[in-house]
Amino acid sequence: MRIGELAARAGTTTRTLRYYESRGLLPARRGENGYRTYDESDLRLLRQIRTLQDFGFGLEETRPFVECLRAGHPEGDSCPASLAVYRRKLDELDALIGELRAVREQVAGRLVRAADALAPGGPEPGCELGGREW
Repeated sequence: MRIGELAARAGTTTRTLRYYESRGLLPARRGENGYRTYDESDLRLLRQIRTLQDFGFGLEETRPFVECLRAGHPEGDSCPASLAVYRRKLDELDALIGELRAVREQVAGRLVRAADALAPGGPEPGCELGGREW
């Protein structure tokens, strides 16, 4: 198939496919007429890349999965290098979740203090911006 058909089937653009080609993720084969040619295995590579990117993986993080598929494995996550990327991504996500929980606790604490300040008989309202009261 040609680049336009592959792009349409993969739900992306020809420009994106050329970019993936320039990054070495998509093979660059040319027919006798000079046009890029692709097959179903290329579509599998693209679907793997797109799925991982939808999950928040960077383009370079998809490389081990693509290489695993190119090596003939039935799934892109059948190789040790792919599993290592999954582990790193989970570590990143766990760290982000921890940061979000800490921020949530701070916001919840501020909400409680603000609600208490509005309650009858509560402390005088004040502004705590910059650590000073105004």
